Amino acid sequence: MQPSGFSAFGLGPILENNVAALGIAEPTPVQLQAIPLLMQGHDLIASAPTGTGKTAAFLLPSLFRLAQPSAKRGVGPRILVLTPTRELAQQVANASKDFSQRLARVKTVCVTGGESYFAQNKALTTPHEILVATPGRLMDQMNSGRVDFSRLEVLVLDEADRMLDMGFADDVMAIAAALPVDRQTVCFTATMSHTVLRLSSQLQRDAQRLEVKAEVARTDAIDQQVIYVDNIGHKRRLLSHWLSGEASGQAVVFTATKRDADELAQALDAEGHAAVALHGDLEQRQRTRMLNRLRRGEARVLVATDVAARGIDVAGITHVFNFDLPRFAEDYVHRIGRTGRAGATGVAVSFVNRDEIGLLRRIERFVGKPVRVATVVGMEAKFDPRERSPRPGPRSFDGRRPQGRPGERREGGFGERREGGGFGERRSYGDRGGFRGHSAQGEARPASSAPRRDGDRPQGQGFGDRTQGHGYGERKPYGERSVNERSFGDRQYGDRREGGNQGGNREGGNRDGERRGFSGGFGDRRPAGDRGGRPGGFDRPRRKD
Repeated sequence: MQPSGFSAFGLGPILENNVAALGIAEPTPVQLQAIPLLMQGHDLIASAPTGTGKTAAFLLPSLFRLAQPSAKRGVGPRILVLTPTRELAQQVANASKDFSQRLARVKTVCVTGGESYFAQNKALTTPHEILVATPGRLMDQMNSGRVDFSRLEVLVLDEADRMLDMGFADDVMAIAAALPVDRQTVCFTATMSHTVLRLSSQLQRDAQRLEVKAEVARTDAIDQQVIYVDNIGHKRRLLSHWLSGEASGQAVVFTATKRDADELAQALDAEGHAAVALHGDLEQRQRTRMLNRLRRGEARVLVATDVAARGIDVAGITHVFNFDLPRFAEDYVHRIGRTGRAGATGVAVSFVNRDEIGLLRRIERFVGKPVRVATVVGMEAKFDPRERSPRPGPRSFDGRRPQGRPGERREGGFGERREGGGFGERRSYGDRGGFRGHSAQGEARPASSAPRRDGDRPQGQGFGDRTQGHGYGERKPYGERSVNERSFGDRQYGDRREGGNQGGNREGGNRDGERRGFSGGFGDRRPAGDRGGRPGGFDRPRRKD
């Protein structure tokens, strides 16, 4: 009779008994494929979603290696596991301690930010075989010379895609450069992105590739819903409605910012929902205390940012609420993965406003199916993208709808504007002179025909011939202007005439080369050609410092 379950891997009686004592009977798909490859010593890059048992997939082969006789003596670790967040590092360290029970001389040390350096320094100076760390704090300890990697055999990158998203690429490369070259490198990621593959090519040798498509099977246990909302007040009312009714178990609420997490947790706690906040600004002992309150049942609602999307494993979580949708679609999967774990079912509710429709569509493409839209009777949103009116038909080149004959505009549009209704009397489109090279009826002019210019327009019908006091002064046709008459009308640079908004002296207009009778400006401003004083400027007195 062939062995079944974990005994088929040949892990040995101690590890098999430890797995059975934890209530794990059958290996998951990622464990079935990854454990044999890792026990053979291959480098591996594996794509596996959270909650599929990947922690055991890399820990059990590593512990099997440690159980074998070895001549390597020293203080530093033989197995190094890097994780992106403190919570995930602590979760992996706890799992390592559980799996390694009754294994001789196997100690696990966890090094993360937010913890006391004194305690970590003491732990690193004692013999240990497994080191679980976040990249930032491990770099600090390495730079201080407190970590000895001389006997390291295995490097594991857990949630490699998340580490790269958080900007740890340089730290990971620096840590890998300090490790022995003849090591085994294992990379687990939720998404097989180009950046992860590039990192793998730099750190691994002839790596085996493994992709476990368990997203659909895993999320089938989660009832995913979308509720459209109008504003943040509408979101809060809906959340309170759910927490007071259907969400009878524990819940995790995800927000976009730390400030929103604090404010929402305080508001929910004031309503009697026993809520706590979890985000990156909290010290590690505070974050651990919040999670322990949730695990003990003292808190019913955890309001968190994405720092908690990976690493929270609380069996009592029945509902996940996306108060704000995540920026990245893969983070949605990690968020809702906090419920429906270990064969249980769960509910994931996402509140979506008008500005988040694009994010919702990306999430639906990522999970491979649309998310069901739900409503709460009496709290429906005015906004619903499913009720959008049909898109209007195509426009013609001039921006009009295709109604009527080309060149014909109805009264009241851009066609015929009557006197006093806009820019003067505008003739209909068919009667206009058209563009350059076209006749008044829109037909092509002969090549010898001169195009219409601004100066040819009749008085009062646009920017054509503007009379004195009615614009910029009298404007000559462009072709009749002299070189010195480059400004509007027939003004020269040094001779601004009377009349119009800018013509003449100050008594007849707004501006003049020589402003007379104006005491509120810069004094006596002469024409530009006659100005003295500072080069290229006004003749105002110099400032004395």
